[in-house]
Amino acid sequence: MRLAPALPVALALAACTAQDATEADPASTAEPAEPRQVNTVFIEEMTWTEIRDAIDAGKTTVILPTAGTEQNGPHMVMGKHRYIIEEASDRIARELGNALVAPAVTYVPEGDVDPPTSHMRYAGTITLPNEFFMQLVEYAARSFRAHGFTDIVFIGDSGGNQRGMEAVAAQLNDEWGGDGATVHFIGDYYANNGFREWLLEQGETDETIGRHAGISDTSILLYTDPRHIRQDQLAPGGGFEDSGVSGDPTRASAEYGRVGMEMRVDAAVRQIRAAMGSM
Repeated sequence: MRLAPALPVALALAACTAQDATEADPASTAEPAEPRQVNTVFIEEMTWTEIRDAIDAGKTTVILPTAGTEQNGPHMVMGKHRYIIEEASDRIARELGNALVAPAVTYVPEGDVDPPTSHMRYAGTITLPNEFFMQLVEYAARSFRAHGFTDIVFIGDSGGNQRGMEAVAAQLNDEWGGDGATVHFIGDYYANNGFREWLLEQGETDETIGRHAGISDTSILLYTDPRHIRQDQLAPGGGFEDSGVSGDPTRASAEYGRVGMEMRVDAAVRQIRAAMGSM
C-alpha cells in the first residue's frame, strides 16, 4: 500500500479549510485594531512607543517628583514622601492635561553618614550628598530634553532636596537659554501651599502641628494610603524622647489630609501655569 499521497491531500484539505474560514469571517481580513488607550500618566507604566506617541500628541511636560527615604517616627513608614508625591503628581499631571510623570527620586540629602546627622541617626534612612543628588536630577532633565519634553517640572515632597532642585533648574536654564526645554522649580508645592495656616485656623497650634511626622504628613498619608500608618503607635511626640516625631500625630485625620493634598496640588498647578505663561 502506498501512503505517500496522504500528506499532500492533508495539506490541501487544511488550505481549503483555512480559506473557507477566512471567507466565512470577513473580520479576519480587517485592518488591525486601533492601539489601546493608556490611562496612566506615569512613564514607568508606559512603553517607549506609548511615550513617543504621547509626546507627539502634545504631552511635552514632564514632572520629576523627588521624595526622601527617611524616618517618620514609630507610626509612619519610611516611604511616606514617595506615596504622597506620587499621588500628588498624578493629580497635577491630569489637571495640567499635557504632562507625564517620571519615576520618583527617593534618594535625596538626609544628613551626613559619618558621623550620622539629622534623619541619618535613625535606622533605614538613605542619604545622598547634595552634589550627587543635583547630578541625578540634572541628567534626568537632560534625558527628558533629548526625548522632546519642552517643560521639565521639579517638585519635591521633602525639605532636603529643595535647594538642589532650585540650583539645577537655574543652571540648566542658564545653559540652554530656552532652547529645546525649560526647567521649572515648583517650590510652592512644599513651602507655600497654605496648609499649615489652614490647620491653625482649625484650632491646631504650632506645637500640635509640629515640624516632622506630626499632623500634616500623617494626615495626608492617612488620606492617601492609610495602610502605611501604624495606628497603635500614634502618640504625641512619638511617645518617647528622640522618637523622630515633632507634633501630635494623634490629632491627624483623613479629612485634614484631603484638604492638605488638594492645597498642595492647587499650589503646584498655579505655579506651573504661571511659569509656563498660563497654559
